[in-house]
Amino acid sequence: MPAPRIKSPHLLVAESGADREGHGLKRTMGLFQLICFGVGAIVGTGIFVGLSDSVAQAGPAVVISFVLAAITCVFTAFSFAELGGAIPVSGSSYSFAYAGLGESTAFLVGWCLLLEYGISISAVAVGWSQYVNELLHSLIGWQLPAVLSAGPGDGGIVNLPAVLVIAMASVLLVRGVRESAGATAAMAAVKLVILIAFCAIGYSAFKHGNLTPFSPAGLGGIGAGTTAAFFSYIGFDAITTAGEEAKNPRRDIPVAIMVCMGIVTLLYCAVALAAIGAIGGKQVAGRPAALSYVVNEVTGSTIGGGVIAFGAVVAIASVVLAVMYGQTRILMSMSRDGLIPRVFEKVSPKTATPVAGTLIVAIVFAVPAAFASLDAVMNLCTIGTLAIMAVVNLAVMTLRRREPGLTRSFRVPLYPVVPLLGIAFCLYLMVETGWQTWLQFALFLVVGFLVYVAYGRRHSTLARDLAADADRAGVTAAGAEREPQEA
Repeated sequence: MPAPRIKSPHLLVAESGADREGHGLKRTMGLFQLICFGVGAIVGTGIFVGLSDSVAQAGPAVVISFVLAAITCVFTAFSFAELGGAIPVSGSSYSFAYAGLGESTAFLVGWCLLLEYGISISAVAVGWSQYVNELLHSLIGWQLPAVLSAGPGDGGIVNLPAVLVIAMASVLLVRGVRESAGATAAMAAVKLVILIAFCAIGYSAFKHGNLTPFSPAGLGGIGAGTTAAFFSYIGFDAITTAGEEAKNPRRDIPVAIMVCMGIVTLLYCAVALAAIGAIGGKQVAGRPAALSYVVNEVTGSTIGGGVIAFGAVVAIASVVLAVMYGQTRILMSMSRDGLIPRVFEKVSPKTATPVAGTLIVAIVFAVPAAFASLDAVMNLCTIGTLAIMAVVNLAVMTLRRREPGLTRSFRVPLYPVVPLLGIAFCLYLMVETGWQTWLQFALFLVVGFLVYVAYGRRHSTLARDLAADADRAGVTAAGAEREPQEA
């Protein structure tokens, strides 16, 4: 069996120019922008739309589900923080896998990132459409008909609002990172204010009796709720995709990851308790635009629900923006390595952004957003993300052995216990997704491996460079053999 093609961390950093101005990208993001970017990538559909699904599984014990999902993410967040500080490049978990486990694994990680980032763009856009209709209903008493605001699986024909939010995000991303970061920061502030206001309203009507029975489905319900709640945290790793556009990535990326996880976990638990305490778990479970419904029930007016709907529209739009940013940077790194077509690595000299790659991503993922439902992709997106997180934890341990002298601005605490626990929690939640999701995921990986064999392995720049080095070594050795004979 041939040895895996492994790209050293030093080569990844050197090729990307990550300690300088890499590949035409500009360093414009400071710590505050990175934190806002992280909050923007995380807080959105998972809490505004997915909360009702988590409550349907776990009941009031959904708070425990959120904590367990957060613990899973925190274990892996430590690994992302270590690798993000040591290898500050745009490739994120793809590049970490390349350095730790080799090219074929890295390609499959990049393939899975199409689920985490790409497919979730579509899912998030579908959730945005729900709150757009809720906002229109609150403002003018009218909303888009189902044929224009839902896919065929949800009783409609085409989801136009979902396509619109993807188009708006792509336009902003094409204009430049500074503009995108500014918009993300503003939207992150709006969503935090809205969710804090929601908590104030919910706790004003809080009744302890609404928390009983606390865990109607027992431990199985909490486990299923954790899997559903995990979708709410997807996106924290997007911070590491800004490695080549952060001003001080080795210091700021680890800090931003940990701060974001703390803010988001506290916020999610507070929102879940406020919603259930106000009207009860059965009322929240399975309800579209659940947060607006809670506020309407508590206040007896649609005005408050309209404000929440406005916050959701802003919040979910910021997730689309941040996740699309991460997806384009992942593809740019893969293209740089020759594993996918070169069009994705081209950076516009005018805007310092990958314009062609951004537009391709927008077009490709607008299609499922227009015609698919949120539930159809949520579990598949979740299992793909969990697999990536398990690989990142494994990469930390591999690089600790192979590259002990690598400069690390942050180190995983309690090593190797923490990354091992991260892998264990990821595997547990993967099991909870069910055999049907596992089957879909296995087929997805098989297709990805075939794509790698057919294109990526043949066009790999690392393979080309290794072959060139071998040829030069052969020529040198042949010359050395001839010299004694000539003498």
